[in-house]
Amino acid sequence: MLCEMCEEGEVDDAMALLSQMEALGVRPYSISYSYLITRLADAGRTLEADAILQEMLISGCKPKIRLLNAMLTSCLKKGLLELSEKVLIAIDDLGLHRNRKTFEILIDYHVSSGRLNDTWLVIAEMKRKGYYPNSYVYSKIIEIYRDNGMWKKAMAVMGEIREMGLAMDRRIYSSIIDTFARYGELGEALELFEKMQKDGIKPDINTWNSLIRWHCKYGDSGGALGLFGRMQEEGIYPDPKIFVTIISTLGEQGKWDVIRKNFENMKVRGQQKSGAIYAVLVDIYGQYGKFQNAEDCVMALKSEGVELSRSVFCVLADAYAQQGLCEQVVKVLQLMEAEGMEMNLIMLNVLINAFAIAGRDTEALSVYHHILESGISPDVVTYSTLMKAFLWAKKFDQVPKIYSEMEASGCSPDRKAREMLKSALIALEQRH
Repeated sequence: MLCEMCEEGEVDDAMALLSQMEALGVRPYSISYSYLITRLADAGRTLEADAILQEMLISGCKPKIRLLNAMLTSCLKKGLLELSEKVLIAIDDLGLHRNRKTFEILIDYHVSSGRLNDTWLVIAEMKRKGYYPNSYVYSKIIEIYRDNGMWKKAMAVMGEIREMGLAMDRRIYSSIIDTFARYGELGEALELFEKMQKDGIKPDINTWNSLIRWHCKYGDSGGALGLFGRMQEEGIYPDPKIFVTIISTLGEQGKWDVIRKNFENMKVRGQQKSGAIYAVLVDIYGQYGKFQNAEDCVMALKSEGVELSRSVFCVLADAYAQQGLCEQVVKVLQLMEAEGMEMNLIMLNVLINAFAIAGRDTEALSVYHHILESGISPDVVTYSTLMKAFLWAKKFDQVPKIYSEMEASGCSPDRKAREMLKSALIALEQRH
């Protein structure tokens, strides 16, 4: 019954049943423990998952590597490095061998956190264990080079891929397309995008989002809208995250008529739920001022049948953050928790950004301290966003301090962080 409850997503009921079983002195089977731990981990309820895992180990049940990989993923998503280290130790103590998936989980975390040296250490260990880089690992290598401003090295990886005789798949194509686009080489990015499709590889939502985002970034809103329309024509469900980029870009240019036309096109295509999110975001950005309250916004989405996922909450929080509406960001986070979703580092980074935009650097710093006190490991986004808060508040002396903390934590500063440090140092020199 525990397994059935977990499969149906009734995790709280499964937890209640487990408590009743333990009160009667009955222990679940190993598979029941595994189902429950996996569901808790997937839901971001990492500490509860760890507690059940400890019960499982005490009962004498031996977890499989797949279960411990799920725990490792959950720990790293929450930035709980000490707990993730305990999971790795458990893998070794139980005589289980770290498999390719284990190494890929670690690589993904270090790349996302901007930890260049740690990424290479994991890849080196992976090779020693007989697991050679595949397309997933190569795509991550491209990303870590790209994010550290080493885009020519990222391009050089293509040569190594060819030498290995590895086929260019969706992951590798997407990573290289994003690298070209990020550095303003939009023509090359589009050319590779077309080649990708000629090779019979269908771009996923991430590839489309990347091209749209960077076209907006470099001022080509027409190209971005063309890609947005083409994506929908090819049957790709729009990601709400990209709505923020499009609406903010067009809004800054005063093109509210184009924004409305986009909304009408989405309704014509029958994308009712996407259209509802799009309309709410337009209001948040101030065109109509209808949804300046987060609670009204969430109620409107529910009334349209929109499933309130962590991704949707993140988009709403980011939209309010871009407007510097800090209290509404906090409300979104509270509403998310009320829906049973735990806070993660991404959402806390959004909150820091909201305070930065509003010029409230003291509150931004408080969130950073909360992250540290919670045992969560900040990533490169955390540090660079906090640097932005101090830079905008003209507290230039604080920027080098945060930069040093970033380096000490093992995060490799990205190009954005390096540019902010340079700006702060110039401002400090001019003061003297």
